[in-house]
Amino acid sequence: MNINIRNEEVKDYRRVEEVAREAFWNLYFPGCHEHFVIHKMRNHKDFIRDLAFVIEVDNQIAGGIFYTHSKIVSEDNKEYKTISFGPVFISPKFHRKGLGRELITHSIQVAKEMGYLAILTLGYPYHYEPYGFLGGKKYNISMPDKKFYKGLLVLPLYEGALDDIKGYADFSDVFEVMEEEVEAFDQLFPPKEKKYQESQDEYEAAASLLED
Repeated sequence: MNINIRNEEVKDYRRVEEVAREAFWNLYFPGCHEHFVIHKMRNHKDFIRDLAFVIEVDNQIAGGIFYTHSKIVSEDNKEYKTISFGPVFISPKFHRKGLGRELITHSIQVAKEMGYLAILTLGYPYHYEPYGFLGGKKYNISMPDKKFYKGLLVLPLYEGALDDIKGYADFSDVFEVMEEEVEAFDQLFPPKEKKYQESQDEYEAAASLLED
């Protein structure tokens, strides 16, 4: 298996959207939004082109990771620039081969070299703790409702990066999409059945879990 990680190029756009759609379909709710979010993200002010990566297996795109600008807003309204990744995905046919780990590890290393403060992301703790992410409470970082959720995960990119910073995470508005926009975009792809699966219950339960 010949594996290669490189920056996304214009020629990859359609294939990346197809793989993302395949990876997320019915995962969190019937259907998915992620392929449209990626499509919209590329022309958004918060998009970080240098941190958009694809992973190839034998010259075939098997997954991708995308970063946007985010920030921590303190109680006195000071803003600290951070970055966030998502969507991150691997084609279902390449699951369990360590490709996601390679992609995430590579992107974190590049983000460190670029001098960013910290990465904030939303997800399952068990997915991201192996990379050093910890719940926001550890760093005094909440969601905008001032609550500490288990799904808000934080990784400082250098020693002491988040010392003396306290506030809430503010993510890019690129993730806010209208159902009609997604539906219209989805018409450009082969039909796929939207349906319930168990992972949707897990996601819904996890989304509201607070840190102890």
